[in-house]
Amino acid sequence: MRVLGIDCGSEFTGYGIVDSDGQAYKLVAAGVIRSSPQLPFCERLLHIASELERLIEAYSPESAAVEEVFFAVNAKSAIKLAHVRGVALLEAARAALPVSEYSALQVKLSVVGYGRAEKHQVQAMVTSILSLPEPPRSQDAADALAVAICHINMEFSRQRMARGAGGFH
Repeated sequence: MRVLGIDCGSEFTGYGIVDSDGQAYKLVAAGVIRSSPQLPFCERLLHIASELERLIEAYSPESAAVEEVFFAVNAKSAIKLAHVRGVALLEAARAALPVSEYSALQVKLSVVGYGRAEKHQVQAMVTSILSLPEPPRSQDAADALAVAICHINMEFSRQRMARGAGGFH
C-alpha cells in the first residue's frame, strides 16, 4: 500500500509518501510545498494544487490521507487552512484516489500511542517507524508522514478486523 499523507498549511503544506505491507514501513518521499505569503492567496492555492498533482503523477499513491481542520483561535487562519484542505481533497479526487481524513488526536494516538503527544514526540516516532537515519528536517513533512502512517495503521487494522469478523457467529 502506498499512501500520500498531507499536512495542509497556507504557507507550508507538508507531504509524505509511505509504502507499507502492514508490518514494515518505507519512506518513499517527503517534503514541503512552500507558497510565498507575498502572492495573492488564489495563486498560492494554485501552486499547492499544481505541486500535489505533480506528486500524485510522480509517485502513484493508492490513497491519500489528510488531517482534519482543528478549531484554531484565529478564524482567518482556520478559513485559509480549510481552503488548502479543499485543494488537497480536490487534487486527490481528480486522481481518483480514495481519501481518508483523520483528526490530530487520531494521528497522535495511532503513531505515538498518546493523543496529546507533542510535535517532537510525533517526529521521533515517525523517525523510528520509518527507520530514518535522522528526523525529517521539516515538522510539516513529519506531520504529513504521521498522517500517512496513521492511515496505513487504520487500513490494515480494518482489514484484520474484517477477516476476523467472518469467524464469529
